[in-house]
Amino acid sequence: MTSLAARGTGRTGLRIWSRSSSSEERKLPLGRQILYQLLCLFIAFTVIFPILWILSLSLDPRGLTRPDGLNLIPPGISFEAYANVLEQPTSNPVSFLELARNSFLVASLTAVAAVLIGVSAAYAFSRLNFRGREVLMVAILGVLMLPAVATITPLFVLLTRIQIGEFTLGRTLIGVIVAITSSALPFAIWNLKGYLDTIPKELEEAASVDGATRNQSFLRIILPLAVPALAVTGFLGFIAGWTEFYFSVIFLSDPQQFTLAVALNGMVGQYATQTPWSEFSAFAIMFALPVSIVYIFLQKYIIGGLAIGGVKG
Repeated sequence: MTSLAARGTGRTGLRIWSRSSSSEERKLPLGRQILYQLLCLFIAFTVIFPILWILSLSLDPRGLTRPDGLNLIPPGISFEAYANVLEQPTSNPVSFLELARNSFLVASLTAVAAVLIGVSAAYAFSRLNFRGREVLMVAILGVLMLPAVATITPLFVLLTRIQIGEFTLGRTLIGVIVAITSSALPFAIWNLKGYLDTIPKELEEAASVDGATRNQSFLRIILPLAVPALAVTGFLGFIAGWTEFYFSVIFLSDPQQFTLAVALNGMVGQYATQTPWSEFSAFAIMFALPVSIVYIFLQKYIIGGLAIGGVKG
């Protein structure tokens, strides 16, 4: 008994020693750790510094028409720029809240349309075998590689020809939503198809044995399991609609329908010499804030949707 215990203790001690030695081998040298920490601090500084600088400019009470340096501490604090932006950010008689309403309408409807249409098409490509399936996937991939600027002219000509009386689709926010959705759909389809491919087909087969139709399997099994990917697709579609500028500035001519991106560009003076930088900075911060809030609410699903592809085959 004593010899067996000694043997067991010896083996256990050997395993403990081997684990501790392997953990020590995995430790980085002190110099390399310091180098990596300095590199991380430098990257964090380059990311945070522009945000802090814009925040400093928005609080600067001097109302500069040209920034006088990279100063993080303004010579005073004033919220006058935020008040001016909320009341009327540009020369057009439109308030910030009206512009935000237009941008939110475009962003939310774009996100919803991209998710609904994208997941339906992705499910068809992932689960159904039909003629021309590979050709359509390659065509969608080809559209995905095109920059959005390349599609502005054909979309503008196409949508402006759709008229119902005095209503011209290409001159309204609805036309902008259609144009942005068409640009967001290729990525949405490919992203969702890759995720749906990781969901076992046996789940649907088991549901069909229990009498579920394909539509019921899609609604009750596939969609709940695809929530992380749907959240990522919806969030990216929301960002695409919220920050969209090119379609809006070309399609829209009525200031009452302008979005925040169009109004922010309208604040820039010629050669940036007459730009009210305090108000411009305040506008930029208020413009970026809603996207940050949406990310905070959806970050659990977004992180899961982005990381799931790395752990599933």
